[in-house]
Amino acid sequence: METKRYCLALDLIDKPELIAEYEYWHQAEHGWPEIRKSILDAGILEMEIYRTGNRLFMIMETVSSFDFEDKAKMDAMNPKVLEWEQLMWKFQKPLAWAKDGEKWILMNRIFKLV
Repeated sequence: METKRYCLALDLIDKPELIAEYEYWHQAEHGWPEIRKSILDAGILEMEIYRTGNRLFMIMETVSSFDFEDKAKMDAMNPKVLEWEQLMWKFQKPLAWAKDGEKWILMNRIFKLV
């Protein structure tokens, strides 16, 4: 199966207690099953989030037909996803160059070894 990889970045509010709570919500035992289902239903096969300081880096492996606009439409119609996103805004801080209301920013690959 052909897949696509996307890398995205976002900042957290730089307060240790908020960062700790954000990480709490992203532990497998505290995550919401409805959110996991919405991610898989959108064609996202794998997702990982890494953190350094207050900067987050997400890697997504998706089906080749994955589309961010389609995912956004699905999310907008899912009350549980909307509730989750509202909760996450408590911790997240858009990057300085983000558009109004934009969270995760797609990154451009600038190097590949092979």
